[in-house]
Amino acid sequence: MSLRFESRLHVPAEQVWAWITSVPGISAEMWPFFRMTTPKGLLSLSDRQLTLGVPMFRSYLLLLGVLPVDYSELTLLELHEGRGFVEQSAMASMKLWRHERSIEACRFDPAAVLLIDRLTFQPRMAKRWVGWFVRQFFNHRHKVLRARLNGTTSCAS
Repeated sequence: MSLRFESRLHVPAEQVWAWITSVPGISAEMWPFFRMTTPKGLLSLSDRQLTLGVPMFRSYLLLLGVLPVDYSELTLLELHEGRGFVEQSAMASMKLWRHERSIEACRFDPAAVLLIDRLTFQPRMAKRWVGWFVRQFFNHRHKVLRARLNGTTSCAS
C-alpha cells in the first residue's frame, strides 16, 4: 500500500524541520491516537547519535496513550538535514513500514513550504482495516500540522 499526504505551511522551513524532528512535535501529531515512547531525556532526533540503517531505539506505540499495541525499531535510512528523512522501521504489525517525510518549496506560494509524507507499508493482517486506519491517522497528523504551523491542505494556486 502507498499513501501520500501534503500540507502547505506558512512558517519557515527551519521551523517545520524543528517540529518534525522534535519529540513534542511528533507527540502532538500522534495524540490522541497514540503516544510513542522514547528514551528518557530525548527531545529531538538531533539529541541522538545516529547511524543510518541502524535502529536508534525501540519505541512502543500506546493506543490512547496507555495500551501497548505495537512497537517500532525506529531506523532512519536517509537524513537530509533541514529537508527530510526516510524512516524504514521494523514493526510488529507490518511486514514493511517506510515513511518518507520531506520539506519542499511551494512554487505557487513562496512564503510557504510543503510538507509531504509518503508511506509504503504492508500490514501483516487485516490489510483493509489497517490501510483505512493509517489513512485516518495521517489525515489527523496533517490536520494537527496545519493547525499548529499555519497551514492549508495543498500547494496549488
